[in-house]
Amino acid sequence: MKNSSIIPQEIIENKIYLIRGKKVMLDSDLAKLYEIETKAFNRAVKRNFERFPEEFMFQLSKEEYTSLRYQIGTLLTRRALSLHL
Repeated sequence: MKNSSIIPQEIIENKIYLIRGKKVMLDSDLAKLYEIETKAFNRAVKRNFERFPEEFMFQLSKEEYTSLRYQIGTLLTRRALSLHL
C-alpha cells in the first residue's frame, strides 16, 4: 500500500458481500484498499494465479451482478471478479 495508515475495520467490513453463501470482496474494492487500479490488481492476480486456490475467486453471473448492484446501491461498471474471504 502507498499509505501506511491502518484501514478502519468498518470500512473493510462494508466491502464484504454474501454471494453464493460465501463472504466475498470485489476486485475493485480490494484494488482501492491497496491504492491501485483494478486493472493492475487483476493483472497481478493473473501473473500469480498459481498462488490462489481454485475456489479463491469466481466471476459473477449476470443475475449476481444485478443483485449486487442493488445491494450496494451503486452502478458497477462491469462484472466484477469476486474474491473469497
